[in-house]
Amino acid sequence: MPLIYPGAHTMMRYRLLIALAAVTSAFILVAADYADARAGRGFSGGSRGNRTFMAPPATKTAPTQAQPIQRSTTQPAAPVAGAPAGAAAGAAAAAPRAGMFGGGLMGGLAAGFIGAGLFGLLFGSGLFGGMAGFASFIGLMLQLLLIVIVARLAFNWWQRRNAPAAAPAYAGPAGSGPATGPAPASSPAQFTGLGTLFGGNKPAGAPLAVVEADYEEFEKLLGEVQTAYSAEDEASLRAYVTPEMATYFSEELAANAERGVVNRITDVKLLQGDLAEAWREDGAEYATVAMRFALTDRMVDRNTGATVEGGEPGEVTELWTFQRSAGRDWKLSAIQQA
Repeated sequence: MPLIYPGAHTMMRYRLLIALAAVTSAFILVAADYADARAGRGFSGGSRGNRTFMAPPATKTAPTQAQPIQRSTTQPAAPVAGAPAGAAAGAAAAAPRAGMFGGGLMGGLAAGFIGAGLFGLLFGSGLFGGMAGFASFIGLMLQLLLIVIVARLAFNWWQRRNAPAAAPAYAGPAGSGPATGPAPASSPAQFTGLGTLFGGNKPAGAPLAVVEADYEEFEKLLGEVQTAYSAEDEASLRAYVTPEMATYFSEELAANAERGVVNRITDVKLLQGDLAEAWREDGAEYATVAMRFALTDRMVDRNTGATVEGGEPGEVTELWTFQRSAGRDWKLSAIQQA
């Protein structure tokens, strides 16, 4: 009969609890990604002209750096003269965003180590399977440390995806009049926007002025794009978005059809927004706007209409880039997650 040293049963219970906690954390992360539907499915893609692979400036609505573009028909190019500060880092921003464990060799080693540890926990051998006494105690401590690392990474990842939006920005008091002289780069000009929704954050010296009518069109497009996507109305989508974005949306709708579901998006309402940057290039005009909006996002069975995923009201913060030719309507050309 094998010998069982004192405390072995307690350590086995610890291992079981740790393994269950790790598996639960993994399922939570997978579920969070899977439930991130809506138009664009929570990805960052599209084109922003010569600034496609440059991070938009942070705003009060989106105070953290936006995710870099992960999919685009625009090819990375050398920074152009007159581009915003930070263009030298454009190549780095063009690289795909590292996952929860980072990228490269160290990321692979970390993921491998954690994966091996979780398998050890699940099958009861731990990180130092077959060893007893003090070595097993060290193994238990390392397993506890492993869970702390996983929990910390998960928490940081969740914080990045759900950064709280700041309070709405307001224009100065009535009658205060415009400030004299050029605004310094660290003090963006303010916009009244749609009442108190758009509070404006405009880079100093931006060559394109965005006016009230533009903000109204941005808000209208937010609702129209989500409504057309929900109705799987590709003809309307092509009227609201660039051909590139229409292709991405069409692929998503085809994937939903293959799964036998429809993404129903309702109750879309803009809560807060501000301008990150606006510019002209090559005969086109661009405006990147941070928007925090409410919506109810659910997947329903295509045949029965029963909800299979989601259904709870929520809030999303994204940066939408709109593009237009002179004299034409704005169209959505890129989406980035805040």
